Amino acid sequence: MHDLPAAEALRKAAAAARRLARRCAREPRALDVLTALACLALMALDVPGLAAEDNSLNGAMATLVLAAGAATLLLRRSAPWAPFLIALVLLGWLHELTLAQFALYSLGRYRGRLAGAIGVVLYVTFAYVMFTLPGWPVHRGDTLSEFLSLVVPIGALAAGVGVAANRQDLVRALQAQRAETQALQAVQQERLRIARDVHDFVGRELTLLSVRSQVLARRASHGPCADGFDELSETARSAHRMLNEIIVQRGVDGAPTPGLEALPELAAASGRAGSPVELVVDGAAYRLSPLRQAAVHRVVQECLTNAAKHAPGAAVEVWVRVVGGRLRVTVRNALPAGAAASGPVGPAGSAPVSAGTGTAGMAERVRTVGGTFSAGPHAGAYVVEADLPTGTLT
Repeated sequence: MHDLPAAEALRKAAAAARRLARRCAREPRALDVLTALACLALMALDVPGLAAEDNSLNGAMATLVLAAGAATLLLRRSAPWAPFLIALVLLGWLHELTLAQFALYSLGRYRGRLAGAIGVVLYVTFAYVMFTLPGWPVHRGDTLSEFLSLVVPIGALAAGVGVAANRQDLVRALQAQRAETQALQAVQQERLRIARDVHDFVGRELTLLSVRSQVLARRASHGPCADGFDELSETARSAHRMLNEIIVQRGVDGAPTPGLEALPELAAASGRAGSPVELVVDGAAYRLSPLRQAAVHRVVQECLTNAAKHAPGAAVEVWVRVVGGRLRVTVRNALPAGAAASGPVGPAGSAPVSAGTGTAGMAERVRTVGGTFSAGPHAGAYVVEADLPTGTLT
């Protein structure tokens, strides 16, 4: 078997390193272990010198001491002051500066700017006190200027990088919180739209029931059923009033969601925008209740919008089928170039169907009528599937 070219081997190694880094980023404990091992590897370079110093440590004992110090980095998230204090101990005893860098970074990263600044001041003060005492290694700086150029930049740089990482963590947390808030708002807006649709569809039937009951009451005047019809009409009017009180006051966008009859218009609009649509709707689907038809329209509308946004020009297939008492809606479009292997990316990326508020709204609409919803890449395409009970067909 021929050896791989060096460039290809390097690319594969870099790709493997990136995958490992992403995996470690998702596993904080694994990242802490790698950090402790990296610190120990750097400190191990000082083991020969430590064994030669007048500190009663041989090579094995020096390695064990440094390993114990590096192990405290496993606490850097929950108790970052612990590795910092141990770093000061190693600094005073063995004049070891490596652990102090990792500890100061951890203080800035997981406790913020104030803790990082306090850590740097304590570190520099302690190091200066040790510098003034007999026994400070000459090669670590035998003048104050050499000491300051060695110790101070180490502490300030490590803490500064940690504080910068802390800021990035805060930004990412705020972005995640904002995305979650937007998804919740989308769900709430979808619930309002559903409530308005219920108001329209159910209110219309209650109005018809009330009117028909009044007509029957007049036809049966002075008959044995007249009072019953009057009572039925009043019950229908009372239910309609209660519905008006429960449903949120309608706004300017309060028009009910169209049904399946509006799907060809959606498909034509998508085709004019450059994304041709193959639309297949079973005839039995037109006998669904208005609420279920509205749910299907909402799903198809959002899918076509997202496909045009994230996969412009790609053909979209839409199937609405009634199978075994279930309504199945499937929307499929090709993944954009480069997305098939990595899957959908964030809202600012090239995902063919947004995984943000639109998807949350679709899922809420489907779940409200007792269905299930899924969306994701499959076999080189992005597929949105909704499965709903058909209920009673008209």
